[in-house]
Amino acid sequence: MQLKAILFRTMTRFMAVLTAVTGILLTHAEAAQQRQPPLPIIRDAEIEGLLRLYTRPIFKAAGINPKAVKVYVINDHHINAFVAGGQRIFVNTGLLMQSATPNEVIGVLAHESGHIAGGHLARMGVEIESANYTQIVGMLLGLAAIAGGIAAGNAQVAQAGQGIMAGTQGMAQRNFLTYARGMESNADQAALRFLYDTHQSARGMLTLFQKLASENIASLADVDPYVLSHPMPMDRIRDLEDAAKKSPYWDAKDPPALILRHQLVQAKLTGYIEGPQAVMQKYPPGDQSMPARYARAIAMFRRGDIANALPIIDSLTAELPENPYFWELKAQALLENGRAAEAVAPVQKAIALLPNNGLIQILAAQAFIDTGTPDNARQAVLLLRQAQRSEGETPETYRLLARAYAQSGDIPRAELATAQAALLMGDMKLAMEKAKTAQASFKTGTPEWTQASDVMSFAGRN
Repeated sequence: MQLKAILFRTMTRFMAVLTAVTGILLTHAEAAQQRQPPLPIIRDAEIEGLLRLYTRPIFKAAGINPKAVKVYVINDHHINAFVAGGQRIFVNTGLLMQSATPNEVIGVLAHESGHIAGGHLARMGVEIESANYTQIVGMLLGLAAIAGGIAAGNAQVAQAGQGIMAGTQGMAQRNFLTYARGMESNADQAALRFLYDTHQSARGMLTLFQKLASENIASLADVDPYVLSHPMPMDRIRDLEDAAKKSPYWDAKDPPALILRHQLVQAKLTGYIEGPQAVMQKYPPGDQSMPARYARAIAMFRRGDIANALPIIDSLTAELPENPYFWELKAQALLENGRAAEAVAPVQKAIALLPNNGLIQILAAQAFIDTGTPDNARQAVLLLRQAQRSEGETPETYRLLARAYAQSGDIPRAELATAQAALLMGDMKLAMEKAKTAQASFKTGTPEWTQASDVMSFAGRN
């Protein structure tokens, strides 16, 4: 049973990483061999808000509960998106930054939604049950080599992967991979339906697939299509194109407001991830568009040039005062440059425009705490408790709560928050010490006393 569980987890991860736009899977075995670190998740209110705009109509068309699906952003320059862990969609920054239009990203998200709506990951377990474990291991190693060879553009390595698989080839492998290719085709067809039902074009999805197919055509030339988990790129594009062009929405365009939001997110990612040099190349000084100014302002304040960044940010808030993310940026720029008191006003404007966003509430709490006044600290506590409703309990929120409680003179609750942060960070010794200290100050049976008891109980078991 232990071997069975390990193989199931391996294959679930393997098949979960559905690289719909490249036709290549990153296997669990490959990741383990390379000792890759955990996925570098990016949290950003603006990017997540845009992805919600992209997915909301698609989820509705797919019959998916939007509250049941989490969309994560990964800091990776490759064009990619995949489904993992049931109802979790992961989107690479490379997809967002290299897509020409919102429609291209929406098409990929529609494909991933097809996997969720089709229950493909759950059904994959049934296929795994029917395969021999030894054959699965051989298939994993062979596919890892093939994927690595294709990704590196090395046809010899890809052919070597086929050789590995040849040693363990069998009907179970062929059936499994046939099922996987069918699953991908089903997701493509589902994407077309979702785009049709939402009156959107499939042109963007097709354009992106065509781009990636042209990039990988040489590496795929000598690979046996029957040992791939995805359809061959050109076959896939041909099938999609025939169906996509029949839609009455083939020529539908993205709304201008959505295009602007897409461009602003691309500018933000360029400013934060690629740095000043890339910003100057993509957005030269003569470009006075809103995205160009956004990227330059971010690059400037990130390198400490707040004096030149603030006037640009002010020009953005003046031009589009209803955009909460411009106010958020101003608050962050001021806060990170030691001007917390000045950051309070813009972050309050951001909250007024987007009152239920946990990430902005946390930023506001940081600004209030850094002012160092008891009244602001108490306001920070309220904001952090609100943020926990959407963001959940995280070490960061508890660390900030500890600071806020300490500044407002509530030491027992500061100790309890420190214990809760330590518990989430895995520091069981500190969690136990702080929980004991905090509990001694609370009346037996109160919620705080019970919370401290829970921390001690869990820390003691671990």
